[in-house]
Amino acid sequence: MQTALSCASLRRDVVASLVVFLVAVPLCIGVAVASGVPAEVGLVTGIVGGVLVGSLPGSSLQVSGPAAGLTVLVYEAVTEFGIEALGAIVLATGVLQLVLAALRCGRWFRAITVAVVQGILSGIGLVLVIGQAYAMADTASPDTGPERIAGLGALAARIASDTTALAAFTVGAGTVAVLVLWKRLPGRVPTLLPGPLVAVALATAAVAVFDLPVARVEVHGLVDAIRPPGLDDLTGHGVAILGTVLAFTLVASAESLFSAAAVDRMHDGARTHYDKELMAQGVGNTACGLLGALPMTAVIIRSAANVQAGARTKLSRVLHGVWLLVFAAVFPTALELIPVSALGGLLVHAGVRLVPVRDVRQLWREHRGEAVVLGATATAIVVTTMFEGVLLGLLLAVAKTAWETSYVHVEVDDGGEHAVRVRLCGNATFLRLPRILDTLEALPKDRPIDLDLTGLRHLDHACRTALRTWADRHNEEGGTPVRMTGPRSAAA
Repeated sequence: MQTALSCASLRRDVVASLVVFLVAVPLCIGVAVASGVPAEVGLVTGIVGGVLVGSLPGSSLQVSGPAAGLTVLVYEAVTEFGIEALGAIVLATGVLQLVLAALRCGRWFRAITVAVVQGILSGIGLVLVIGQAYAMADTASPDTGPERIAGLGALAARIASDTTALAAFTVGAGTVAVLVLWKRLPGRVPTLLPGPLVAVALATAAVAVFDLPVARVEVHGLVDAIRPPGLDDLTGHGVAILGTVLAFTLVASAESLFSAAAVDRMHDGARTHYDKELMAQGVGNTACGLLGALPMTAVIIRSAANVQAGARTKLSRVLHGVWLLVFAAVFPTALELIPVSALGGLLVHAGVRLVPVRDVRQLWREHRGEAVVLGATATAIVVTTMFEGVLLGLLLAVAKTAWETSYVHVEVDDGGEHAVRVRLCGNATFLRLPRILDTLEALPKDRPIDLDLTGLRHLDHACRTALRTWADRHNEEGGTPVRMTGPRSAAA
């Protein structure tokens, strides 16, 4: 009986590994091309994510590899520091992840507000959609977000007037159409054949049959794609590279651990150990850095395909890495047939899926402050850089939390001819000082004032000093005495 179960489990893992492999091939290539690096570099990261990270503990069914969520960061890093520095950045990212895992910080990534994470993903998605629209037309993309947005009109005009750009854009748009319609087909066809593979295969066939004048992927060989970082790459850019490393670490770690939480909801097997998963991602990125490859994260698309294909153990993700290695070693010239515009369409579709439209609507109805943080983070990523957008999102989230937790209620009891009683409840911080002082300064000066602070859970130094200053000034200006009551920490 046990042998039969083992054989059935093995068969399911092998089938699942083939499905994940077919999903991973076009995505690895597409992410690499969109990141401004050779196509083989994406395959190297996919191989490491499967063979190495797939064998490590953490999340048994989650699949790692190059992710669309890091495309924007990689492109910015390659543009600013050069492709030679990519390995050093990824290596430093992996080492930092290992340190965080050793300090048991994996679980703390779950403390990042969902609004910031969704804002990051939305910003990345929008940048992908806007940037890859140029790739769909075989047109060079401008360097900055505002320039890309401003150039969309000229791009549309070129597509309408240039037959070469129109042919490429038609291939890309057709790829998007296949991806959208594929899941709507009846029966098990969408499950058995991955949409990304079918879409890219059909686009490649159409270009070959009609001999369309479109750009194709350039191939230099798997061995040539490996670029180990040198000492100059590690030290040549000084502290300027630090922000990029921190952004890589934050986004890659958060995306991997949030993906793990999502994958855990898809199956009934063992749950993810977050610190071990972060350690596995650190090992993978360290290896990718030493090879000069793309950074990796756990990827929800491949992970979901793995679970849905019936995977039972980590063997499926290890085997998918083996199939990637065999494909890259034996059939590298097959990559030269793939049109770049089809990969652009693939990433435009992936970018749209990164924008959680339904979640944004619900967030706006229930928590408008969180929706503002999400929107500001996404907008900042589009118009500035990834690091600046993430930093702004985190600062806004902290500021919003500080504002909400510093809520204070001010009650004023006139008391007729007797003393005016003022009671403060909640958390009195410097953020609420304007409201508190406006209320106190409007009180009459011809009657005693009792200021009751017993209802305060927290009174910061700024508020305590301001209350003392107001009371002293009130007395000096001829007002009736102010009497404050409350805990020693508040009244002292």
